[in-house]
Amino acid sequence: MIKKSLVPLALGGFGIGMTEFVMMGILPDIARGLQISIPQAGYLISAYALGVVVGAPTLVGLLARQAPRNVLIWFMLMFATFNGLSAFAPNFHVLMLSRFMAGLPHGAFFGVGAVVASRLADEGKTAAAVATMFAGLTVANVLGVPFGTWLGHNLSWRMVFLIVAAIGVLTAASLHRLVPYFAAAPGGSFVQDLKIFRRPGLWLALAITSIGTGGFFAWFSYIAPLLTDVTMFPAGAIPALMTVVGVGMTVGVLAGGRLADRFDPIRAIVILLCAMVVLLFLTGSLADSQPMMVVLAFATGATALALGPPVQMLLIGHAKEAEMLGSSLGQSGFNIGNATGAFLGGIPLTLGYSYASPQWVAAALAGSGVLLSLLLMAHGRARQHA
Repeated sequence: MIKKSLVPLALGGFGIGMTEFVMMGILPDIARGLQISIPQAGYLISAYALGVVVGAPTLVGLLARQAPRNVLIWFMLMFATFNGLSAFAPNFHVLMLSRFMAGLPHGAFFGVGAVVASRLADEGKTAAAVATMFAGLTVANVLGVPFGTWLGHNLSWRMVFLIVAAIGVLTAASLHRLVPYFAAAPGGSFVQDLKIFRRPGLWLALAITSIGTGGFFAWFSYIAPLLTDVTMFPAGAIPALMTVVGVGMTVGVLAGGRLADRFDPIRAIVILLCAMVVLLFLTGSLADSQPMMVVLAFATGATALALGPPVQMLLIGHAKEAEMLGSSLGQSGFNIGNATGAFLGGIPLTLGYSYASPQWVAAALAGSGVLLSLLLMAHGRARQHA
């Protein structure tokens, strides 16, 4: 049974997941509506991702000494405002700016939300509580994104952003009503918080997030052409297959929370990244089998999102005295992984290889995450014996 106080965090995750991932589905509609090319419209996705990377550490660092619940409310009101402006953007340049601004509170919300969820959690269920927040993001892939894509195709892409803005306002109201007040963190300053970046362990944790999850994004970025051109699924089957991935993500993020509560976060990450390497190799090897690709789509989505809770717990653990800033770095890392995985996964395609080739790049990135995780474990043991 989900605690009522965690519901607003899951609802915020739903809104954030919907506005981030629905862009892939409504991109052609936006391009037609603004009379721009699809590649130009693709810059809107990059603008949002850049906002996430910039906003996560900056907003959390500046507001770390404010009451966490109030900060979350401000983030959601900011999120609602700029998604609302996206709905009324008269041209590409205004929409580009509003998408960047809408991305600013994305990672910051998850960073502060993870800390709040850990304080609301029952004993021994900290990571499971954090997973509840991330479950909202994965449910958005199952319900919100397909609905938003249909809405954009059949009515108006502007209505999608209005709905997301309404979810932001509803989240802010539910945060005020259901989440208890926590006092602000005592003392310190943004400059003092930045001292956490002197810790090698934090940099290794961030590298694991940025590089290891790049394997998932190298897979996810090219999954549609892989399924149509190699596995030979009809194009009309892709939405259903993406729903399979979304259901896997939802199951995975909840399982990841339990795994991180049972094992040390870094051990859970090693287990999951090793599983990811195996799944990506299987995907590259069995890409011509439709039944296997359905199973692998579910399993890969589940394994990738299961990484979310232990990664958040790892970053919080390496950012003592500035845990909200450390936690916010997770979303920056994921979005760096998004950009890196998509770019590196596309290289073999530009060289003329098949759509199965990004799987080998994806496996290499996930394998690099395993090596970095083992290095972090060795670093931790060295510190203990120092």
